[in-house]
Amino acid sequence: MTDFWETVLNLAQTTTAKVGTQLLADFGQVQASQKDDGTLVTQSDSWADEQIKDALAATFPHHDVLSEEAEHRFQGAEWCWVIDPLDGTTNFTRGIPLWGIALGLLYQGTPVFGYVHFPPVKQTFHGFWYGSSQLTGPTGAFLNDKSIRPSEDDPSNNHFFNLCARSTSVIKPGFPCKIRMLGVASYNFLAVAAGIALGGVEATPKIWDIAGVWAIAQAAGAVWVPLESKPIFPLEVGQDYGKRPFPTLVVSRPELVPVLKPLVESVSCR
Repeated sequence: MTDFWETVLNLAQTTTAKVGTQLLADFGQVQASQKDDGTLVTQSDSWADEQIKDALAATFPHHDVLSEEAEHRFQGAEWCWVIDPLDGTTNFTRGIPLWGIALGLLYQGTPVFGYVHFPPVKQTFHGFWYGSSQLTGPTGAFLNDKSIRPSEDDPSNNHFFNLCARSTSVIKPGFPCKIRMLGVASYNFLAVAAGIALGGVEATPKIWDIAGVWAIAQAAGAVWVPLESKPIFPLEVGQDYGKRPFPTLVVSRPELVPVLKPLVESVSCR
């Protein structure tokens, strides 16, 4: 499958680079409207969504696509892309230079490849993780083509833990790390995969926030901890993922799960 994975990687790279160039020109210049779930959307989101879907269809016409801005129902295709054309729209509209373009490729409903490009900071993450799929190909997780691994450090006041805006209730005296709020779900978790933070939690991420990151985090060796009992993957055929959140904790190593999970379990309560 070497040629297949080369095509996948090249497509992700060229498409996100093209889309990112235009989004940089729009950065901080566009108006946003509010969607039903309270999140923001701009014309840039919609444009990027169409550009990415067109590129995927031209190269992989038989692959399905789930997208934050369009199709939300998983049809059960063997190969399916999950895309977030602009992760961090609020940052994007307010002129904060941390937002990205996220792609995840699913095989039989589970991510096996992820690619997330952050144009303002010139950082690009990608990774291959095949799990029990019996697929073969390149392996590993990378930031700007350099291999990444999570930190092996113990928690301290000199280490970071990332929160989302809906999980601030976990901040209490004695929390074992410094808190950071980045405003981008994908970067929250990728920072753990890259050894920048020891953990991160998101209370309401959607499938497009996590599909690409899942593969990269797994490939890097980070520990993905769903905060609900039902597993995220494989996706369920016929399921509408438009409004379904997946409360999630990601930590740098297994020993930190019993330390950090009890501190953030409350974010899964809805």
